[in-house]
Amino acid sequence: MSATGNPPIVVAVDGSETAAAAALWAAGEAARRHAALLVFTAYGLEDASFGGKVYPPSDWLAVREAAADQLLRQTRTTLEAAVPGLEITTEAGDRAPVPALLAVSERARILVTGEPVGAIAGLFSGSPDVDLAAKAHCPVVVVRGSESVDGPVVVGTDGSPLSEAAIGWAFEEASIRNARLVALYTWHDGDSAGLFQDGNVAFQGESLQDSCRRLLAQRLAGWPEKYPDVQVERRVDHDKPRDRLLEVSRTAQLVVVGSRGRGGFTGLVLGSTSQALLHHAACPVMVVRTEKEN
Repeated sequence: MSATGNPPIVVAVDGSETAAAAALWAAGEAARRHAALLVFTAYGLEDASFGGKVYPPSDWLAVREAAADQLLRQTRTTLEAAVPGLEITTEAGDRAPVPALLAVSERARILVTGEPVGAIAGLFSGSPDVDLAAKAHCPVVVVRGSESVDGPVVVGTDGSPLSEAAIGWAFEEASIRNARLVALYTWHDGDSAGLFQDGNVAFQGESLQDSCRRLLAQRLAGWPEKYPDVQVERRVDHDKPRDRLLEVSRTAQLVVVGSRGRGGFTGLVLGSTSQALLHHAACPVMVVRTEKEN
């Protein structure tokens, strides 16, 4: 959670309505953090490297660059009116969007994108939110659904050390928003074998529900003392994590999860629960990578 100075919040824009909503969300986040906002767009080819054998026509590239500059000017004007006094800079990259955003994430506090809907104005293809959340050098927020202004920040944890980073970010977000924090631990019948991995110990005579409560308490230990202003609600539910997190997202400001949970397959770039939230949650979703993945 440590950072040098106060890195900017970075938001990716492409001229779409979803990206415009993400820019407004990012501006609010930057204002709360007293940080600068960097509005970023990329206009390069998705499947070609300018340093390789494939080169786009120079006139085509010039048109794309001019359109990117115009988009950045318009977005900056809109955000300056919406959040007066916010320090806003803009930047356009000539690389493909995902590689460009991964590079800029190295100097970002948080990377914010809109909800991808098909190919957004030619900027995104495939599942860029999944690629970014799995590989970015900072937490990634996908702005989707509607933010419940008075709702809680929700963090999903599986009791493993992999959720530690997400818990820390969730406390920080709840603190800067003056919101309560819901720490949600869910378990289902097929998951009991994995509860006592990662050094967790089962106690004789302890019910599975009590084991889950204990593991959640262990994972939260120390954070309430670091953020005494945050009211914490601990919730343990018998359900699939995906289903319960999607449900609570309907009344939350923000849902925070780790990029991968306990028992994830090594070959997956992002855990199934995180992917489901990125595509179906009813509020913005923050995905936090663990230090082991960085």
